[in-house]
Amino acid sequence: MARTIATTTSVDREQMLAFVRPRHDFVLLTHRRDGTVQSSPVTGGVDTEGRLVVSSYPERAKTANLRRDPRASILVLSDDFGDAWMQVDGDGEVLDMPAALEGLVDYFRAVSGEHPDWDDYREAMRKQGKVLLRITPTRWGPVATGGFPARLA
Repeated sequence: MARTIATTTSVDREQMLAFVRPRHDFVLLTHRRDGTVQSSPVTGGVDTEGRLVVSSYPERAKTANLRRDPRASILVLSDDFGDAWMQVDGDGEVLDMPAALEGLVDYFRAVSGEHPDWDDYREAMRKQGKVLLRITPTRWGPVATGGFPARLA
C-alpha cells in the first residue's frame, strides 16, 4: 500500500478565503489573562469583507479573551478530519448588540445559507444577547495535509 505523503501548499489571500469558505469546523485560539492559549471548537464562516466570523455569547471565555487581547488564531478543519487544514492568524474584535445584529445575519448566511424568517432570527439573536467575533486575517497557511515525510515514500 502506498504511503500518503504530507503536503503544504502556500496560498495568497483569495486562495485562503476560497479554502475557508466551504469549511465551518474551526478551533478558535485566544489568549487567557496569564498568556496561555485557550482553544474553543466553534462553527465559523467568512463574512462579505473576508473576515472569519463566529457567533458567541458575552459570558464565554473566548469572548472575554478577545476583548482583552485581540490576538487570535483559527485552525480551519475539513469535514473529514484527516483532510486538508489551515491555520489563520489575525486581529479579533467583539461586536455586541445592536452592532452585532447584521453581522450575525452575514454569519448565518456564510454557514447555513438563507433563513426562512430573518425577522424571527434577528429577534432570537437579540433575546439571546449574542455577540459576533470577527477575526481579520493577517497571516495564514499553508494548506496542509498529514502523512509521511516525502523521504519515506
